[in-house]
Amino acid sequence: MIALGHAVVEFPLILLLVVGVARYLESPVVGGCIGAAGGVVLVLMGMQLLLSLRRESHLLATGSPTHPFVLGVVLTAANPYFLVWWATVGLALASQAVGFGAVALVAFAVVHWLCDLVWLEVLSQAGYRGSKLLGPRAQTVVSAICGAVLLGFGIKFLYDAGVALV
Repeated sequence: MIALGHAVVEFPLILLLVVGVARYLESPVVGGCIGAAGGVVLVLMGMQLLLSLRRESHLLATGSPTHPFVLGVVLTAANPYFLVWWATVGLALASQAVGFGAVALVAFAVVHWLCDLVWLEVLSQAGYRGSKLLGPRAQTVVSAICGAVLLGFGIKFLYDAGVALV
């Protein structure tokens, strides 16, 4: 239900981004700048995640009185990283999909949402079961791997943007 709430915000945003900026995306400079901005965001997110591992944190398992669908809408719409991601990384990916036609854009949006759904389920299960089974050390290792992957993708986006701009 959280993923469905997320989709209610995300699908219209994808459409608005593609329709509103599609004619400007023909320029390699614009595409390179979008890729560079996305790379910077990914690098910063990866660094932030890795730096947060230095601080000791304790997660509290508490239930939410809000319906999961509403929670998905609110958390998605209120998350500044969501909008930054779609204005940078997501826009670059959606722009590439548009290059293959409307069907590819729809396929991209659906596959992206399915990835979100799987990701949210994996996080939920891993967070609940993993913390009980393996403890906080394993959670730190998983977070470190995720931070490193974000850094890797960010560097790749920056490299591709550099190639496009040169």
